[in-house]
Amino acid sequence: MADSKPTVLVTRRLPDAVHARLERDYDARLNPEDRLYDKDALIAAAQGADAILPCHTEHFTEDVFAGLPDSVKIIANFSVGYDHVDVKAAAKHGVVVTNTPEVLSDATAETTILLMLGAARRASEGERLVRSGGWKDWSPAFMVGVAVTGKRLGILGMGRVGQAVADLARAFRMEIHYHNRSRLSPDKEKGAVFHETLEDMLPHCDFLSLHCNVTEETRGIMDAKRFALLPDGAVLANAARGAVIDDDALIDALKSGKLFAAGIDAYNNEPNVDPRIAALDNTFLLPHIGSANRETRDAMGFRALDNLDAFFAGREPGDRVA
Repeated sequence: MADSKPTVLVTRRLPDAVHARLERDYDARLNPEDRLYDKDALIAAAQGADAILPCHTEHFTEDVFAGLPDSVKIIANFSVGYDHVDVKAAAKHGVVVTNTPEVLSDATAETTILLMLGAARRASEGERLVRSGGWKDWSPAFMVGVAVTGKRLGILGMGRVGQAVADLARAFRMEIHYHNRSRLSPDKEKGAVFHETLEDMLPHCDFLSLHCNVTEETRGIMDAKRFALLPDGAVLANAARGAVIDDDALIDALKSGKLFAAGIDAYNNEPNVDPRIAALDNTFLLPHIGSANRETRDAMGFRALDNLDAFFAGREPGDRVA
């Protein structure tokens, strides 16, 4: 790396170990207060920077790219998803974009199982009862949920995270169904049932877990027509992105009983969760913590830095997405 260290704008507070490596290898503009950047603040902070290391909380639109200084040549995301970056605008302005795949698959899969269990066994309702002092006695009819073990699990998006979820779900003796852009090889499929279309899979889903990226094709893919194809009393888990769900359709399905419950870790317009979702008892809600364990967050930061290291050494970053 050159004697003059590249300047990297880091938009959020990252783990201490990641900060240490940043400060060792780069002229790092850190954000220890973890303040949020709006568009104007982001552009102002990026003046003179060679790179930006953001999270999904920063949105890189055409307007942002147009305002960024020409010195910014790479956006090394601290995230797997990169739907917060207009990749066409990035290409237009000559900015490389990378992400951090693989390292958070297990953590997100663990969270997905938590969402499934929490929703199916009415964990939010029970926790509130205990904390509020509202728990009065035991009854055979009290807090009855639905079983997870032995049920049919449909997975939309059988990439690394989807496969990790399937591996964990097999411990619950779940029957795995999946829809993916292409069928997996037998060694990765592990006996799961492939469906060429989402519409074909949905009637087989006692549980449905979403693990697809946000694209023009998948935005709002779970709409009223597709919710209607699920068995009555199905359970939904979403640890992917909120944008793959039509909130109006989700709320209708939860109110009607089409869905028994939903476990959600990613939302439209987060952190401003639709208050209609928060008001429902049959939702188990987490604040987008799918990858939030110490080991995974360190690994995400190191992966982002690996991409920066490669770029500034004149090599192709391993996780380039644009």
